[in-house]
Amino acid sequence: MSETTTAAPWTTTPGVTETHELSLTTQGPLYPPSEVMDADGNFVVVGMINRTTRDGATRPEWGAAVVSPDSPLPEFGTLAPYTVIRELDTEPDGADQDIVLYTLPLPLPCNNYSMVFAPEQLPEAYRVKRPSHAFHEVPIPDLRPEDGPKVTAPVTFGAWMRASGTLEVGVTSDGHCGTFGFEFSRLVPNSVYTVMSLRARDLDPAGPTRPGPLGVPNVFVTDADGNGRYHATLPNPFPDPGLPGANRIINVVVLWMSYQRSYGGAIGEFGLGGDIHAHLKLRGASFQNLRTTAAPQS
Repeated sequence: MSETTTAAPWTTTPGVTETHELSLTTQGPLYPPSEVMDADGNFVVVGMINRTTRDGATRPEWGAAVVSPDSPLPEFGTLAPYTVIRELDTEPDGADQDIVLYTLPLPLPCNNYSMVFAPEQLPEAYRVKRPSHAFHEVPIPDLRPEDGPKVTAPVTFGAWMRASGTLEVGVTSDGHCGTFGFEFSRLVPNSVYTVMSLRARDLDPAGPTRPGPLGVPNVFVTDADGNGRYHATLPNPFPDPGLPGANRIINVVVLWMSYQRSYGGAIGEFGLGGDIHAHLKLRGASFQNLRTTAAPQS
């Protein structure tokens, strides 16, 4: 006589909260290798470094390195080893503290993620050409000197690596929503930052979904010391992954906005270092123990 087993019903986790320390980074997905460059046009990578193992495989491991923009570019969803120029000293007062940080040029170098991030605002973003700019010299649209730009000194690697952030994430008492509360210290002062979500299918080679904001508006502005706060409540962010179309939030990314603006329902026009720059995130997929369900339709 055969026995059958039935999966346990999906139950929410109302009132459950988790606290996470965010990790410093310069990286979004694995390609481009970083959302930050140096004055020589090399990637300044703090995040997962694709390296060749002893058995000849390519595996990403967390680290920090200067990486060539001429690194091999595989198809989306596959890996190739980065061409590492040298390792980076990530101590804020270390040997690399004075590296001045730059945006990526457009079109984005070493990029295999052909996502259109702002389909209504800029559907042909891939046609735009721009040079790389030092963070403090980004040509903000319509800005005049008399308007008082606030980011006027070079943003250095050492200053970037002083930042920290904490996330408290939880499920509301009815089990239908998720709450996300952030506290930040020592980010780039007097700057526009945004927070985006990364969902389970956003990097799916079979058909990636478009990454979106963590709340709209998804903006906070740091004070003169680089401190800030952000809070958002989202509907059903942690659904049963077995449901058709389920697309759980698995990570969050804190983005410095080089053009000092936000983009409504898009994370940016170009993403990936063209106009957004990952500064803090979790190192891997998270929130597996949080569960929500959709609210009843009225």
